[in-house]
Formats: sequence, C-alpha cells, structure tokens
Amino acid sequence: MKASINHSLNYLFDDNLDWDCVEIKDNQFHIIYKNKSIVADIVTVDSSQKTVEILIHNRLYTVVIQDHYDLLLNQLGMAVDSNKKDDEIKAPMPGRILDILVSIGDDVSQGENVIVLEAMKMENIIKSPRQGTIKSIGIQKGQSVEKNTVLLAFE
Repeated sequence: MKASINHSLNYLFDDNLDWDCVEIKDNQFHIIYKNKSIVADIVTVDSSQKTVEILIHNRLYTVVIQDHYDLLLNQLGMAVDSNKKDDEIKAPMPGRILDILVSIGDDVSQGENVIVLEAMKMENIIKSPRQGTIKSIGIQKGQSVEKNTVLLAFE
C-alpha cells in the first residue's frame, strides 16, 4: 500500500504495520508507533477518493491511500484519475460499451453511474467525476472503444 501525505510525502508499507491503535472515542484514536504516543482525530473521510483528513498536534494532514489494486492500475497506465478532465469522461481501458445510463441533457451527480464498460470479460461501472449536465455522448451501445476515447462531455 501507498500513502501520500499532504500531496508531498509518499510512504510505501505492507499490511503488517508494527503499531498499536485504539479508538478512544468517536473519530479519535491513540496510536503507539516506534515507542511514540500519538493522539489522532479523524476530521473527514472520503471513501470514494480514498482520502482521510487527520488532526495530530493541531496540525491537519491529508492522507490519500492507494491499495495494491490502485498501484497496479497506475503501473498499467489505467488509473481513472489520470485519464479524466473536468469537462469529459474518457475510457480508462479498452473495451466494449454494454450500456449508456444517461442521455444528453441529463443532470448527473458526482459518483453517479453513467456507463457500463466490458473489459477483460468484466463489467466496469464508469461513474461521473463531478456534478454536471451531459453535453454530448461520443459512443454507442455495443461499440468497441480504445483507452482514452471520449465517452461523455459535460456542459
């Protein structure tokens, strides 16, 4: 796994961390790591972005976690975040469009399912990266697409 702290410090670690962590009360933890005692407060958790904001000694840390699947997708050049812009959704990998769940003019929310893409014999749900209105749809049901093909555009 990999943790990026405040978008500048990167740490690689396995699942066997040598630490002791106990929840003191809701969203507050006592951690002992390398013989140091730390009290950490969880401020926010965004599970869709795998981001946690932690307050330690009155200092706010933003931590982004990548598991081994995220790291593998990055190595293969198939990371979804690296392929999308704010105004369009691109195919994260080559595949075939099984279903288009929205129409031009539809208002969508961030995280809403918009397309079903079959790749490597698996169905992948493509979600909207942001709230917006669908301006155009660049694909058709049943169409084969290459990586980075523009699937949808927002107004």
